[in-house]
Amino acid sequence: MYTISNRLKIASIVLMVLGAIGIGIGFMSSPGTVQEAKAMVASHDDGHGGGHAVAAEHHEEVNDHGAAPEAHGESHDASHDEHLLHQLQNRPWAALYVAAFFFFMISLGVLAFNAIQRAAQAGWSPLLFRVMEGITSYLVPGGIIVFVILALSVAHMNHLFVWMDAEVVANDKLLQGKSGFLNGPFFLIRAAIFLAGWIFYREYSRKLSLAQDAATDDTNFVKNFRLSAAFLVFYLVTESMMSWDWIMSVDPHWFSTLFGWYIFASMFVSGITVIALVTIYLKSKGHLQDVNNSHIHDLAKFMFGISIFWTYLWFSQFMLIWYSNIPEEVTYYITRIEDFKLPFFGMIAMNFLFPLLLLMNSDFKRVNWFVVMAGIVILAGHYLDIFNAIMPSTVGDQWYIGIPEIGAVLFFAGLFIFWVFRALSKAPLQPTRNPFIEESKHFHY
Repeated sequence: MYTISNRLKIASIVLMVLGAIGIGIGFMSSPGTVQEAKAMVASHDDGHGGGHAVAAEHHEEVNDHGAAPEAHGESHDASHDEHLLHQLQNRPWAALYVAAFFFFMISLGVLAFNAIQRAAQAGWSPLLFRVMEGITSYLVPGGIIVFVILALSVAHMNHLFVWMDAEVVANDKLLQGKSGFLNGPFFLIRAAIFLAGWIFYREYSRKLSLAQDAATDDTNFVKNFRLSAAFLVFYLVTESMMSWDWIMSVDPHWFSTLFGWYIFASMFVSGITVIALVTIYLKSKGHLQDVNNSHIHDLAKFMFGISIFWTYLWFSQFMLIWYSNIPEEVTYYITRIEDFKLPFFGMIAMNFLFPLLLLMNSDFKRVNWFVVMAGIVILAGHYLDIFNAIMPSTVGDQWYIGIPEIGAVLFFAGLFIFWVFRALSKAPLQPTRNPFIEESKHFHY
């Protein structure tokens, strides 16, 4: 039996405490008035290559005291200032949401991978089932936190989703046409259905997996196989709808028919990467002794392959929108290229070039420290992927990687580590009666 070490437990708690402090600072430093917002922008004019200063130049320069400028177009300036205030007030909320969703999507990606392995009756992976079940345990706290953030958005505690503002919808015919789908009650009902289905599968599959170890036949294994096959249909539909609701709708004037697959690829490769990292950590502590280099090699192959798949989807989505040059579509990328140069191009390098260079060689896939290094880069890159999807539509060009963002990542990283490793300590790390367990023990590639 695995027991979570005091060092790991304390480290996770320290991360949560530091993260909570950072999140609190983010909310407390959020501007309460237009004057405070303009002063905050003025203090950051030199950041990000002058990108924020360029935005300020769309009207008049702010004076040293953040006073309103003497300028033409007073009504336009007032509207702009109010929009700026909302953007800066959104920043701690957006930082919290990006980190909450990122760690939640890791467990959701692992859930899909687990279901695929069981439905395919794969012979190499049963030794990793307990690791997958430990990671997917985070679906419960992670899902609840994401749902609470969504509910607070519906309650108008923030401005993350512009279509939730009745005044905005009243002046926007496009949003009025989407109001049958994009409305608060239906939005939360869908979210509740998604989470209930995902968590039900995880809990029931886990129950059958543990019951199989104590059984004298393969009835529980067969039930898990059938459940997993049926769940994958539910998952493919709900994951796509979730990506439209929770991410794409922050920018409701833009849409992509590839977006569901694109988000799936991001969460899938992130989940597989965490499986590899947790497995390598457990092996370093003397557990999972039957897991060999071939298992790590296969996980690294998935990390490499799904990274290429993600790149294919990213490029397909970008290329079709960019060369068609339809204003309401291409604006999505123009905004990110102009205002988010570092996270936008950095994400592409970290999610494509690094996995390509680090994991293309077959021998490197068997070297644990090399897989760990590649995994850290992949996870950071896919955090930036979600960052790029959420931030431009919620904070505009008023983005920074600062205390709110770092604090949110630290908090959810600590919570994720604590919850996952506590779940791993609840049952033996190696199944005993899975019909393919011997094949998994002797897997060599």
